Amino acid sequence: MTERITIRETVRIKLEESSDPEYREFHSRLLPGITGIMGVRTPELRGIAKDLKKSGWQEYIKEVSGAWKEKGQGTDGVLYDDEMIIWGLCICGGCRDWDTAREYVTAFVPAINNWAVCDIFCGSLKITGRYKEEVWQFIQPYFQSGGEYGLRFGTVMLLSHYTDRAYLEHALKLLDSVHHTGYYAKMAVAWALSVYFVKFPDQVMEYLKQSSLDDWTYNKALQKITESFRVDRETKKLVRQMRRGR
Repeated sequence: MTERITIRETVRIKLEESSDPEYREFHSRLLPGITGIMGVRTPELRGIAKDLKKSGWQEYIKEVSGAWKEKGQGTDGVLYDDEMIIWGLCICGGCRDWDTAREYVTAFVPAINNWAVCDIFCGSLKITGRYKEEVWQFIQPYFQSGGEYGLRFGTVMLLSHYTDRAYLEHALKLLDSVHHTGYYAKMAVAWALSVYFVKFPDQVMEYLKQSSLDDWTYNKALQKITESFRVDRETKKLVRQMRRGR
């Protein structure tokens, strides 16, 4: 009797068929220290997750999360970032209400260990728009979590879904509270500040003048602001003059 193939095994076959060796090499350079990358482009991963949304997304999450708990990440465990991204996209596409999504998101965030998985997931969690206050309250503890990718998750959620005026003051306070030495946490804060600056230049400028950011994060935020095509030349000149340690 032939053993039934699992949903995860079916997806792995699709990943192998869609694998691009050149892209795998390129993407691996962007994710130092991460093993088990198949090199499938994001649109392909979104397509696989979309198919799972029709049938089997919950079973897929169960199988992949179980493998992560048992074997971790890598060639013998969960394939980063291919299977991880699909796991996250299944949450984003499959959950119809926040009560359901919250449980899945809570289980997913501890498994994040690279910026690509984090950022694609946060940007794709569109359910946030319908449950803005509930999700806002949910992300608060991640700013005190002490974990690099928990902090990045909270920060990228801010810049992805909370760049309106109603949340500006609170968002800046949250960003100012991040004092983590991890590169990807600090980069996320710098990125977020550049995004807020484009929408609220006067308020963010005043914040920067009295922020408690470490010098590296502060200067990186200035750099990212000056790299933005949405900031005028004169403002960029002024921002460059604000650099610490010149």
